[in-house]
Amino acid sequence: MSETILLGQPPVHITLRRSGQARRLSLRVSRLDGRVTLSMPKRVPEREAMAFLREKELWIRKHLEARTPDQTVGFGQAIPFLGQDVEIVPGRGRAARLIEGQLHVPGAEDRVAARVQAFLKLQAQLRLRAASDHYAEALGTTYGRITLRDTRSRWGSCTSAGNLMYSWRLVMAPEAVLNYVAAHEVAHRLEMNHSDRFWAQVAKVCPDHARHRAWLRSEGEGLHAWRFETD
Repeated sequence: MSETILLGQPPVHITLRRSGQARRLSLRVSRLDGRVTLSMPKRVPEREAMAFLREKELWIRKHLEARTPDQTVGFGQAIPFLGQDVEIVPGRGRAARLIEGQLHVPGAEDRVAARVQAFLKLQAQLRLRAASDHYAEALGTTYGRITLRDTRSRWGSCTSAGNLMYSWRLVMAPEAVLNYVAAHEVAHRLEMNHSDRFWAQVAKVCPDHARHRAWLRSEGEGLHAWRFETD
């Protein structure tokens, strides 16, 4: 892979990726991080790729402008936690704590983002494990281990061995949405597919699953807009 820049205001960084499977030039603008990628067949000359980029410049800039703007984390900011905005304020001690609707974060401002992220990850771990336990018992099944990641393409997954993976950013969504994702993944322990039988299992423990899925489709991108030091 290599990179190039489309000059202008602002300049746009483009990742050039040659692929033996690509049959034509194709562009992708990630709605999550704004990364622009041009996939190229191996034998296409770079000058042809640059001409293609200049031709598509307005399309690229239009899609970048449509992205949810990145959100920074610092004192005075309000960050979503379980669907409610909580203000980040200076605090004492060693770790961030939620007190009367405010997130109290100790230490200097350059450590705020990392400490807020640590708080969110811990809360996600506790709440997703509790939800997974609840739905496993309700559906009469079990699961293996739970891992948390900062996944961009999915909110959760279940392996054939019964291990569950969740995005820790779910803890920023409403609690009912977090619970739905746990119910969804635990239901895969009974049906490793998305058949009617699978959705019937989900509906047993989460009757409003369609509403929560819709929330993730319409609002989930905003959870990925938050930037943390260790991302």
